[in-house]
Amino acid sequence: MGDNKNRQVFDLSIDLGPVGSKCYDDDGRLKRTGTVWTASAHIITAVIGSGVLSLAWATAQLGWVAGPTVMFLFSFVTYYTSTLLAACYRSGDPITGKRNYTYMDAVRSNLGGFKVKICGWVQYLNLFGVAVGYTIASAVSMMAINRAGCFHSHGGEHGNDKCEVNSNPYMIAFGVIQIIFSQIPNFDQLWWLSALAAVMSFTYSSIGLGLGIAKVVENGKFMGRCKPFNMSVFRMVWRTLFVILTTVISMLLPFFNDVVGLLGALGFWPLTVYFPVEMYIAQKKIPKWSTRWICLQILSMACLVITIAAAIGSIAGVVIDLKTYKPFSMSS
Repeated sequence: MGDNKNRQVFDLSIDLGPVGSKCYDDDGRLKRTGTVWTASAHIITAVIGSGVLSLAWATAQLGWVAGPTVMFLFSFVTYYTSTLLAACYRSGDPITGKRNYTYMDAVRSNLGGFKVKICGWVQYLNLFGVAVGYTIASAVSMMAINRAGCFHSHGGEHGNDKCEVNSNPYMIAFGVIQIIFSQIPNFDQLWWLSALAAVMSFTYSSIGLGLGIAKVVENGKFMGRCKPFNMSVFRMVWRTLFVILTTVISMLLPFFNDVVGLLGALGFWPLTVYFPVEMYIAQKKIPKWSTRWICLQILSMACLVITIAAAIGSIAGVVIDLKTYKPFSMSS
């Protein structure tokens, strides 16, 4: 009796649900609810970002021949490297291998080591830069609306002196709104938010296209799942400081076109070209110095050279702007 009592085993188990069922994916996680439409909304929101607002300016710098040519060339490069990245969604077997749910997971599974840390730093730098870019874009947009109303009230060029607008209040207001929204957990899980953002992206792209066509004619030339709101002191402080820092930098460097160009240059090669190429080579075990390996490396090096040239040009533009700019005093 004593031995039996000492040998009693209590079997406590938690039913996580059948793998591959209607509620769970093949890896035991809750089944993904995304569709082609929600995925398309995410892609449109990511691709048609604030950078499209400076597209007309960038095309004007290159001209009507080189501008569209370069745009289509890099569209193809981005599409091709995206297919390489998609091939790294699963590690090992392309059908049953472990899913990589984030970019960092894919880099960790395929490359590992110090490259994971480099990827993390580049991603956070890109996130920081995007926050600065959108803060500047929001202020410039609100300033344009304010000036348009002012000109209409004071009568065209005669109201130019009366319609100078300082960008700082708009940047501060945008920063305050960001602080509030940044505290909402799982904000990225709201499916309707991406749909709304996609509509807005198409809207301001269409407006920009319409204004561009009008100018040419004038010149005679050619639903997510939100968890309960649990306030984290660390998250609240960290996100608030992040927003404050990006807002201050935006106020110090409110040069939209040059800043967007620099952000694009810094984020394009490592995240869009280098890591997808290296992960694909590791995933498919492409032999070194084979024809395919050499072609992929040439693509990567060519994009690196262009990235460096673009970064130098953007930095030069910022330096030139700083010669005539006084910090925290931008007006338009």
